[in-house]
Parts: sequence; structure tokens; C-alpha cells
Amino acid sequence: MNNIEIRTIEPQDDFAIANVIRTTLVEFNANHPGTVYYDRSTDQLSELFRKEGSIYYVALLDGEVMGGVGIFPTDGLPAGTCELVKMYLLAKVRGKGLGRMLIEKALDFARTNRYKQVYIETMPELAKAMSVYEKFGFEYLDRSLGNTGHFGCEIWMLKQL
Repeated sequence: MNNIEIRTIEPQDDFAIANVIRTTLVEFNANHPGTVYYDRSTDQLSELFRKEGSIYYVALLDGEVMGGVGIFPTDGLPAGTCELVKMYLLAKVRGKGLGRMLIEKALDFARTNRYKQVYIETMPELAKAMSVYEKFGFEYLDRSLGNTGHFGCEIWMLKQL
């Protein structure tokens, strides 16, 4: 995977990354209400991530969007806390270290922007992702934080930076 580029999202990436997100959720049978699958903002991530304190990175292989990850100051989170959001990769690039690179870049952004904690919401269908988050030091919570609107996510994790 020598031809990988990771950069911030641009408007021309919106359609491709929305497709990556929805394709991945369908693959894992996680395309149910209360998830990012149905969020209108999924189709306009470049606009959503203009918010101060946020960023979204896309990963490209030979110029084609393969996945992405974001940091977002979700409403209702405790002070100094951001959310790691919309971390999805197409199947053909999983298991090659790209997810790790994206998460590291997102966590570096969070640290640089003086966040103290990073929150994640996920679901049982994405168990493989949870094991990756565990390796990064995310710990399980017994309740949700913030106002994400994702009632379909029933697993919550938090990492101290």
C-alpha cells in the first residue's frame, strides 16, 4: 500500500466517503436506524467538519477514497472531550495498518487541540473495531455521553489523552 494518501476531507470526497460508510455498515448488518447510516450529514461530511475543533481525514489509495475518520466536538460531551467518529474502511484495505494510521492521526489532532478525552460509540456488529479501540487504550463505559442522536449504538468507550 505504497500509494496511500491521508488528507483532510474536501467537498469532492463527500459522495465517496458516504458510500464507504454505508457499504461498510451493510456489510456488517449494522445499517439500522439510530446509526450514521441514516444521518443526513453523512452525505455532506466536508460541511459538517468545518466546525471548530473538528477534522475529518480521508484515506486514498491510488487517488480513490478507501475510508476515513473524524474528531468532532459533539454537543453535550464533558468539557475537554471530543468524539472519534465515522471510522470506516473498505474491506480491501482492512488489516494492512491503515485503520491504525487513521486513528493515530485523529488522536494526534485531539491532543494538539487540547482535548483531554476521546469518546466513541459503536455497536456489537462492529466487534473487530472494538478490539482495535481497546489496543489504543479505550475503556468501556456503562452509559452514553453527549447528544449524538445515535440510539442504535449501544457500546460506549472513552480514552484519556
